[in-house]
Amino acid sequence: MAKAKKTNGDLNFEAKLWQAADKMRNNMDAAEYKHVVLGLIFLKYISDAFIELYEELSRTKGADPEDPDEYRGENIFYVPKKARWEFLQKNAKQPTIGKLIDDAMDEIEKDNQTLKGVLPSRAGSR
Repeated sequence: MAKAKKTNGDLNFEAKLWQAADKMRNNMDAAEYKHVVLGLIFLKYISDAFIELYEELSRTKGADPEDPDEYRGENIFYVPKKARWEFLQKNAKQPTIGKLIDDAMDEIEKDNQTLKGVLPSRAGSR
């Protein structure tokens, strides 16, 4: 990779992101790594959308923020408690984080049938 030029206001984020990605990847095959990273990005994306509606539903009288149908009605994926980004983030340093992420993907599929067989898994059961 060519060294990125540092200009006014440019903090060289691209180089730092590549360094971080290389550390995460370590000895993992690039094809496998791609699926892991894309799965995490997707998980973060749906968690953010879920939390935004969750907070809105929490303030709405008569709404149930834990009802998956509330999210389906808004075309937002329901994210179970143990699959939410905040939960995974709190447990990120646990040696079982890989299993927690796989379990999160399984739970999301259970509550969102349109994702059945689509999300990545280390177990390769899909």
